[in-house]
Amino acid sequence: MKFTKMQGLGNDYIYFDCMQGAPENPEALSVRLSQPHFGVGADGIVLILPSDVADFRMRMFNADGSEGKMCGNASRCIGKYVFERGLTDKTDLTLETRSGIKRLHLTLEGGVVTSVSVEMGAPQVRAVGATLTAGGVQYRYTDISVGNPHCVLFVKGVDDMDIETPGRQIETHENFPERTNVEFVEILDRHQLKMRVWERGSGETLACGTGACASVVAAVANGLCDRDVTVHLLGGPLTIQYLPDTQLLMTGPAAFVFDGEYKEEDLPC
Repeated sequence: MKFTKMQGLGNDYIYFDCMQGAPENPEALSVRLSQPHFGVGADGIVLILPSDVADFRMRMFNADGSEGKMCGNASRCIGKYVFERGLTDKTDLTLETRSGIKRLHLTLEGGVVTSVSVEMGAPQVRAVGATLTAGGVQYRYTDISVGNPHCVLFVKGVDDMDIETPGRQIETHENFPERTNVEFVEILDRHQLKMRVWERGSGETLACGTGACASVVAAVANGLCDRDVTVHLLGGPLTIQYLPDTQLLMTGPAAFVFDGEYKEEDLPC
């Protein structure tokens, strides 16, 4: 079956054009293909499907096979994919996700999609200044939903942190029965944040669009930044606008990596 690997700021997924049919058991397929040495290597897989209520529908699966509700970086990549692969000629699209319908706007230069803006919807601020204890350490966090759950921690010296240990512990903490994404955020100034992310089901990744949005919402809720912010991730910067009507607009790049084809008998067990 043919696939395309794409990345948004280093958040890489394996994309399947499923307009004529989808692979069976995508949960197991994601686990097998995401392996870095025996598979393709990725943060998971994304299926691009027809929709009855939008231009396209997205299903995304993490590297551990769990299905996510929404992925901002994957949404941007889908916008680039469907336009440049001739599935649409629209530059304003709707995308059905498990967390609702998202609107995409494509910016073009010479017929090439150079950036994609995604209307992420209105976030839910579920807790500000809550505390939890993990691994004997107490953390103060802000709980945000951007279609998927995020636990945002404000820290200093994020570049030098070991986020794996607290990331694993907080992801599966009893406060989050469905597990959570964990953002470690350093405030640079009123318009700039630096973020590293431990993603639910994938571990540390180079970027997370919903995590960047959640970090800005949490920083605003705590009075730490303004509403027009650049979030610096390991994979590069995202622009997040937290609009006065509480809607979120995320803008950033998307890129093709390579095309490929796999045979079922060649996949690792």
